[in-house]
Amino acid sequence: MDVFHGEGAQLLISALLSLRTEEDCRAFLEDLMTGKEIQECCQRILVARLLREKQVYSAISAATGASTATISRVNRCCSYGAGGYQMVLDRLAADDGCAYTGITISKEE
Repeated sequence: MDVFHGEGAQLLISALLSLRTEEDCRAFLEDLMTGKEIQECCQRILVARLLREKQVYSAISAATGASTATISRVNRCCSYGAGGYQMVLDRLAADDGCAYTGITISKEE
């Protein structure tokens, strides 16, 4: 399904590309989405990162609070999607100044 057609979609993409600072991003996202929607997006990118690190579903769920359905959906996108998660995580990992830190998971044996 192509959701990126029409004037509104082009405006959204242009708006995202116009953001220059973290403060710009925070302000725009806060105005654009509800707090719950922002939290869900934050959770999904965390899940994608942990999947990339080869963490198991149970550990990801415990660390992020994501349901197995959400983890599965993100995993499908990472494996068969448009490549957005991979691109973003690659860029974050390559960015020396990146704050690519946060959740660590102890290994389940």
